[in-house]
Amino acid sequence: MGRLFLFSTLAVLLNLYQALPATVLINNQDIRSEKHDEWDISTRILEANKEISDSLLEGDLAMPKTRNAMKCLNNYCRWPKSTLGLVEVPYTFADLFYNDEKTTIESAMKSIAEKTCIRFVPRSTQVDYLSIENLVGCWSSVGRTGGKQQVSLSVSGCVNHGIIEHELLHSLGFYHEHTRSDRDQYVRINWENIPQASANNFEKKDTNNLNTPYDYTSIMHYGRTAFAIQYGKESISPIPDSSVKIGQRVEMSTIDIQKINKLYECGEYILCIH
Repeated sequence: MGRLFLFSTLAVLLNLYQALPATVLINNQDIRSEKHDEWDISTRILEANKEISDSLLEGDLAMPKTRNAMKCLNNYCRWPKSTLGLVEVPYTFADLFYNDEKTTIESAMKSIAEKTCIRFVPRSTQVDYLSIENLVGCWSSVGRTGGKQQVSLSVSGCVNHGIIEHELLHSLGFYHEHTRSDRDQYVRINWENIPQASANNFEKKDTNNLNTPYDYTSIMHYGRTAFAIQYGKESISPIPDSSVKIGQRVEMSTIDIQKINKLYECGEYILCIH
């Protein structure tokens, strides 16, 4: 009798759960979770990182503000080339990933390798390496920091091709596109729509832009509403054409690929860019 009562109670609770509207909370605003697939990279990352956002720069950077692999002493924070001219980035997986999740992460690694001289290789005895871990949120350091270097890809929202590429590009040495040194010619930062506590996430960096144009289509460009004080308000607006799309979430752009190849002097790989 007790078991029958338990099953009946569980059935009622399940029906109630299924009847509730699925919602998520962003900036104290409830929106339906069906829109999740339409979110840009920044919205997805900020949602995944909301519990730890205070400890990260620009929403997903675990690093001092002064570090940038694109401008660092003696190129130490770039990953070194092998004798074959390839840039090998060793990595390990934490135990808390299923095989299909590892496959998704390695697929993003292969996508980068197919277009550049970067090669993500399983670690053997290398001292400097990426430790891919299922921690809270999606985040990385910028460039090679030395020793064990954590990259967090939580299975709760971060094991997605675009997000994985985004975090791996951070680990290769790239900041967000909206903070590059010449950004004011291409986007307007709407400070009135940004909480004061989040304003530092929009500070320009002293970046080497590698003679590449500003890239609205970069996988590293945050979306219009990143860190906005209210859901729907724009924190970043393209100029002079405000209709230009920003914050794509699918794949590295052509200019993203060019930047990797230029930063790491990939030689003939640059000739493959269309």
